Amino acid sequence: MIVAFSVAPTVVGDETAEMSAAVAEAVRVVRASGLPNETNAMFTLVEGEWDQVFAVIKEATDAVRQVSPRTSLVIKADIREGVTGQLTQKVDSVNRRLEEKK
Repeated sequence: MIVAFSVAPTVVGDETAEMSAAVAEAVRVVRASGLPNETNAMFTLVEGEWDQVFAVIKEATDAVRQVSPRTSLVIKADIREGVTGQLTQKVDSVNRRLEEKK
């Protein structure tokens, strides 16, 4: 399964620096997990089995909650039993199609 998630502290006023520090801690948790992952401007994607992925999301959320007791969490999942490598294969498939049209 691939899960896209976004976790962030609820910010009051202009606390952008604190927000990015909290998000960085969440991303650090994901990267330390050893699961395939990718971070972009909106979400962090993690690939693995259900229990693995959601354990990482919980730990990442807990890292943000250390800074902010009120935390926002958004999750979207692509659940496909027994399929791995989709984090890169989906993008590769689209890129091949784009190359075909050149």
